[in-house]
Amino acid sequence: MVVAALSTVVEWYDFTLYLYFATVLSRVFFGGDRHSLLATLAGFAVSYAMRPLGAMVFGHIGDRLGRQRTLLLSMMLMTVAMLATALLPDYAAIGPAAGGLLLVLRCFMAFSVGGEYTGVVAYLLEGARAERRGLITSLASAASEVGALLAVAVAALTVGMMSEAHLAAWGWRIPFLVGAALAGSVWIARSTMQESPEFLRQLEHRTVPDSPLRHTLANHRPALLRTFAISALGSITYYVGITYVPAFLSSSGILAEGRSLGLSTLAAVAVIVVTPFAGALSDRVGRKPVLVALGVAAMLLPLSMFGLMANGGGEWSIAGGAIVLACLAGGVSAVGAPATAEQFPGEGRLSGLALGVTVATALFGGLTPFLAELLVQRTGWTALPGAMIAAVALAVLPVLLTMPETCPAVARRRFRRALPQRDNG
Repeated sequence: MVVAALSTVVEWYDFTLYLYFATVLSRVFFGGDRHSLLATLAGFAVSYAMRPLGAMVFGHIGDRLGRQRTLLLSMMLMTVAMLATALLPDYAAIGPAAGGLLLVLRCFMAFSVGGEYTGVVAYLLEGARAERRGLITSLASAASEVGALLAVAVAALTVGMMSEAHLAAWGWRIPFLVGAALAGSVWIARSTMQESPEFLRQLEHRTVPDSPLRHTLANHRPALLRTFAISALGSITYYVGITYVPAFLSSSGILAEGRSLGLSTLAAVAVIVVTPFAGALSDRVGRKPVLVALGVAAMLLPLSMFGLMANGGGEWSIAGGAIVLACLAGGVSAVGAPATAEQFPGEGRLSGLALGVTVATALFGGLTPFLAELLVQRTGWTALPGAMIAAVALAVLPVLLTMPETCPAVARRRFRRALPQRDNG
């Protein structure tokens, strides 16, 4: 379970690195003109369309052949994709074809990542004790922030320790080589993992579905809707509220590139600290009340936080806004991980997560940084990214208010209180 939790470091290292390094990559692969940053973010959004496809393929493998097998395969493909990215020729060498090759590799990476997070979440949930599912499953989110923190640190060091000429010539390759080495190490460690006890139960009782995707669509459509809603909120708070922030600060002229990357380190640390507390709180009071409270906060806070960063009184105000947004996103991710996985039984769980989680992530994660940057450029309203988060939270809140409680410990306590008291007389 420790290996599974830590392995999400690689997934989020790569995708966070791409966004935090977006301004550098725009110069290296797209020529550095005024449209190059939009082209870089558009490539990120387009590649995310491959994520649901990858999730369905890997989800089918995980539901039919085992959780361990799908996690090994996805990590192997991620290692290949990151190594190939580090070796790509740049715009100076082959012109516009460089951006096209980068997009192809992003699509390949997104496909392999599709089954990664959902597979890890299912594996942790199925191995945890019922009263600790929230805490244990939230470790996937905490570990992903370790990957994000590592991406920020490597990117900031790379940008800060060399000239812009050296960075464009060869320095940009260093963070991707680090990611490839990290992915290869995790792949070796994953070979020692045991199979999920839930999948072993299915094998013993011969309940493994022949077609997991068809099984999920036929029996769990309301669960798919709830999973989509929770994941939509988690995706937009994370991708707009955390990973888009460095590009927002640098492209808006609020902070220099190196300073904005350094600030993101504080945000990643804040998420790592908040995540296990949010997961443990959901074990005590339930997933539903914590998610509802976070949904209300997502309606109220992001507008003011983006406004504070754009018009605040210095770096302390900017840091405060970024940290509040990061804590909000970390809380939603922490509770959303067990809440979405608990919507489905073990049979077909990965396929259900593939449909609900990754489709929401593709729409509200990969696409939103591009839309946020485009709309800020077109309107000049720097608080608009916060309005995007608030709009999604408003749409999702009715689903959160009506969803059933899925935390086993809380549901058990409620059941016991509902039982008629025995007459001792």
